[in-house]
Amino acid sequence: MTIENFVLYGQWVFLAYFVGINAGYLMQNVIASFGIRRYLQTADQYEAEAAFSALDIPISLVVPAYNESSSIITSVKAMLQLEYPDFELIVVNDGSKDDTLQKLVDEFGMQSFPEAYRARVPCADVKGIYRSTRFSNLRVVDKVNGGSKADASNAGINACRYPLVCVVDADSILQPDSLRRVVRPFLEDSSTIAVGGTVRIANGCLVRQGFLEKVRLPRNFLALVQVVEYLRAFLFGRMGWSPMNALLIISGAFGVFHKETLVEVGGYNPNAVGEDMELILRMHRLMKQDGRPYRITFIPDPVCWTDAPENLRDLKSQRVRWQHGLGQALMLNRSLIFNPKGGTVSWIAIPFYLVFELMGPVIEVAGYFFIIACAVLGWLAWPEAMIFLLLAISLGMLLSTSAIMLEELSFHMYSRTRDLMLLYAIAILENFGFRQLTAIWRLQGLVRWLRGGKHVWETLTRSSSLSDRA
Repeated sequence: MTIENFVLYGQWVFLAYFVGINAGYLMQNVIASFGIRRYLQTADQYEAEAAFSALDIPISLVVPAYNESSSIITSVKAMLQLEYPDFELIVVNDGSKDDTLQKLVDEFGMQSFPEAYRARVPCADVKGIYRSTRFSNLRVVDKVNGGSKADASNAGINACRYPLVCVVDADSILQPDSLRRVVRPFLEDSSTIAVGGTVRIANGCLVRQGFLEKVRLPRNFLALVQVVEYLRAFLFGRMGWSPMNALLIISGAFGVFHKETLVEVGGYNPNAVGEDMELILRMHRLMKQDGRPYRITFIPDPVCWTDAPENLRDLKSQRVRWQHGLGQALMLNRSLIFNPKGGTVSWIAIPFYLVFELMGPVIEVAGYFFIIACAVLGWLAWPEAMIFLLLAISLGMLLSTSAIMLEELSFHMYSRTRDLMLLYAIAILENFGFRQLTAIWRLQGLVRWLRGGKHVWETLTRSSSLSDRA
């Protein structure tokens, strides 16, 4: 093969990838825009009906906790004050090495309770169950450490009494009306088996006693970039797939499930690095395998706020883990790929994730090196190389700025003009260095998965806005 042919074929490969990924993102953009508009048009009617409704479905709130001594009391107090008529709160102490359990016992008057415990989904041994003498809807499950959040979540699922299960991170901040909003799809469609809500970045926000009092942008650059990333991922990514019933992931920070379906599919996989995505793929696979009607959906309301990494070490660990988990989840459920019964999930969503999300880092990193190398060696004209790079960067900017515009037109969480201008600036700056760096990290995660490496769970540094919230 001559150099000219090599360069020509390389250009066509990268051009095809570029056209495909941006066409997919633009499609999600359009679908999400119409979906959010329809959702907001019915929101007022739903709010009015909810005020007089006695049909709210009871929910079990499961909070896995491992070494959460510094914030567990504030978190539990905040969750106990959620605006929902009938819910129980189950904190799972996953063999914490600090005094998490003792703090719960002292603060809430927890007493050992001889409750029948059925291990319907697998998890590490449960040592005991405690019940609060102050709050009738609060219980604590004390168990042997299972090595993962998935194992702790399964123990909580086994202890649940109600038909809906909501799994929440211990350091998440829920808005007071979060449960009432996220239960809406279950009321509207009885075939709904899982619902995910929007997760936002809490760094920089004013948080007191576990409640978010004022929305602010973080001062840390990495956290700022993640604000834009989350807007793009949730308002377009999740909302774009949801109307097609092709949503492949519900964030582990906040998701609600039909309990019996959750038990039927075996709960969370403790061996999965990305246990949240693997669970949703398994739900799709088993429901389609049985030919049963179902809905896995997403609501765009800002219902959950979480901490974001503010240093390169933690951010790299997170992105490597995400990519590792993506590859593992797709492989564990590979029978969904081009499955005749799979519909949109098997023929559109999963192929898109395989080509553009899983293998995307390979093409992206190789593309940057290819274009620069060809231009330096004289195999490619500099004007052509620069036009291609600028076009790719411009479309990335377009998607990010569109997400910010949609946020401003719909939920208007960042009301200050200065904040909006800063977000637009970040939407431009993230394309010069940050995206290339995350592509390299994703490539490392892909290599780790292909080599069969094991992810080592690390303790991430929390931002001051959350660590001082008590």
